[in-house]
Amino acid sequence: MDPVIHFEMPFEDQKRLSTFYKSAFGWKMENMGEQMGDYVTASTTEPGPQGRPKIPGTINGGFFPKKPDWPAQYPSVVIGVGDIKKAMQKVAKAGGTVLGEPMEIPGIGLYVSFTDTEGNRVSILQPAPMGKPAKKKPAARTVAKAAVKTAPKTTAKTATKKKAAVGKKKKK
Repeated sequence: MDPVIHFEMPFEDQKRLSTFYKSAFGWKMENMGEQMGDYVTASTTEPGPQGRPKIPGTINGGFFPKKPDWPAQYPSVVIGVGDIKKAMQKVAKAGGTVLGEPMEIPGIGLYVSFTDTEGNRVSILQPAPMGKPAKKKPAARTVAKAAVKTAPKTTAKTATKKKAAVGKKKKK
């Protein structure tokens, strides 16, 4: 089963949009700039170490500027898939219409929209491979505790054996 991983909605006024969602819901809004088509990301939940939402079942989203030549500019969801080409074939076979070819979103993955059999615009995303988060180095205190735990314990019995062994070596 492929999950919903993102939402998208169009906007006309970026400043008005950002102010509204920050004020109404506390979302963090970030304009990605002209090089990314003035797309605005919306963080609706705290991210984990790989940038994905920490809390299972939550998603983040984004907003795109309305354009006169783009079809079906409505709120929609983005479905995460393992193989975008196979997913496009499944969409077409099920009666949907894929809207163009996948485009690469740097650092995010491959993305393409489609319309379903009811005329809804939906998108699919094959996420880019995520690197493993860097392992944290243990604090010095933790290393010292580990050294104490792994050091051989000296008891009265072992201390006596050690003294006896040293005594034998001296007599020789």
